[in-house]
Amino acid sequence: MRGPGITCMIVFSVPLKTNYSTMSLPTITLLSFGFPQQDFLEQIARAVQLEFGYSVNFREGRIDLGEYYDPARNQYNGNNLLKFVDSLHIKDSFKTLGIFNVDLFIPILTFIFGQAFLNGNSGIASFYRLNNERYGMPRNDLLFLERAKKEVIHELGHTLGLLHCPNPVCVMRSSNYLEDVDQKKLHLCHNCRGKVVG
Repeated sequence: MRGPGITCMIVFSVPLKTNYSTMSLPTITLLSFGFPQQDFLEQIARAVQLEFGYSVNFREGRIDLGEYYDPARNQYNGNNLLKFVDSLHIKDSFKTLGIFNVDLFIPILTFIFGQAFLNGNSGIASFYRLNNERYGMPRNDLLFLERAKKEVIHELGHTLGLLHCPNPVCVMRSSNYLEDVDQKKLHLCHNCRGKVVG
């Protein structure tokens, strides 16, 4: 029997050394796969920039999702999608996060909201399970946007070396259910911020 889904799965990675001496500010790239709402993505990019202080851009990605689909589970393999995003090597990108709108899983969990290589170059997040309608509740676009921002910031936090945080309101807190996502704030706690900045 599989356990409950969790917000993310951390995948350990050996960080690559990068020289930023020729860059004015490292850039995070948000790579959208099939999520066409540009204004929505722009708001997420602004939230990421405010939280981490890095330059953020977003691009549209191309992928044949059929290669990652598991018909037995009616879901998409998060491990393989993460490897795909990691293989892209976006030029001049400090960190890359792939954004999807499909139901993700890894073999040991019912579902995931996203995952990332710890201290690595990339991560993924899916907005599929973040909207109210999926749970029979009234549509709430502002809440959906807030959840999406939290998940993107959370996964990028892992790429910056942050583990799950025990602080119940820190954006790096692990979330087993959507209610957990709603309970945490959009920002890093003082401890986590010190690890990223320090």
